[in-house]
Amino acid sequence: MTDFLEGYSIQHWLESCAQGYLTDTEYGHQPGEKEPELILEDPLMRDQAISLTVQLVAGERCALAASSGLINAAPDEASKRFLATQTLDEARHVEVFSQRLFDLGVKKNELDSVVSQLANPNLVRFAEILLEKVDKGDFVAGVVGQNIVLEGMAFSVFEMLHASMKAGNPKFAHVLSGTIADERRHVGFGENRIGSLIREHPDRKNDVQQMQKEMSFYMLATFADRFRDGAIDAQRDHVREAAPENAEAATPEYHGVNLAEASSEDLENVLTKTVLGEFKTRLGRIGLEYQEPSHP
Repeated sequence: MTDFLEGYSIQHWLESCAQGYLTDTEYGHQPGEKEPELILEDPLMRDQAISLTVQLVAGERCALAASSGLINAAPDEASKRFLATQTLDEARHVEVFSQRLFDLGVKKNELDSVVSQLANPNLVRFAEILLEKVDKGDFVAGVVGQNIVLEGMAFSVFEMLHASMKAGNPKFAHVLSGTIADERRHVGFGENRIGSLIREHPDRKNDVQQMQKEMSFYMLATFADRFRDGAIDAQRDHVREAAPENAEAATPEYHGVNLAEASSEDLENVLTKTVLGEFKTRLGRIGLEYQEPSHP
C-alpha cells in the first residue's frame, strides 16, 4: 500500500500534473494558439470538428460522473484521494473540450442542446452501463468500467487524434497531449487497485466480465458509426481540394497506418485492434478474462 500511496497521492498529482505538464497552459494548450482558419471558415470542416468534439465531451461527462460517484464507494482512503484528483482531471477534460466547441462557434447557452443532439446513441448507452454500476456503489465494476474500459478507449482514441492533428492543428494536439497524460495515470490506478480486490472477491469476475463485454460492444458500435458514414473520407477529400498544401504537409502514422491515406475501414480496424488488444492485456493483469464482444 505504501507504493500505492506514493504513486497516486495528491502531492504526486500536484507535482506531475498541475505543476508539471499543464504549467503555463490555458484550456490545455499554449497561450495564443487558435483553431486553424481552414476549419473556422469552412462549414463542412467546422461541422465535422464540432461533431467529433461533442463525442469527447459526452465521454468525459460520463468519466466525471463515474469518478466522482466512486469516491464514497472506495474501500480505503488512498483510493478516495486518488479518485478526487481524477474527478478534477475529468472536470478539466469536460471544460477543455467544451471550450473547443466554443472556439468552433457553439454558443455557451446552446452547449447542452448541441451535445444532446449530436452525441452518438451508442456512446450514450456505453456511458449508461457504467453509470448504472456507479449508482449502485459497485466499486470493483465501476473502476473496471471507468479506469480500464472507458479510460483505455479514450487513451487510444486520443493517441490516434493526436497523431493526426500534430501538424495541422497544434492547438488541439496540445489539448490532447495533456489528456493522454491524465488517462495514462488513470489506467495505471485501475490496474494497481482492482487486481487485489479481484483476488479478494473472485465471485465478482463473471459480473464484471459481462459488463466489459457489453460496454465493448457499444464502443465498437460508436466506432462503426463514426468511421462508416463517409464523413472522414469526405473531409479529407475536402482538405485536399481546399488546401492541398495542408494535406501534403505531413504523413501522420498510428501503429503503422498512414492516417492521411488510410481508408475509413482501415482506420476503424486499427483503432479497434489497438483498443481491444489493450483491454486483453490490462484485464489479464488484474485477473479477469477478456470477453470478445459481437461486432456491429
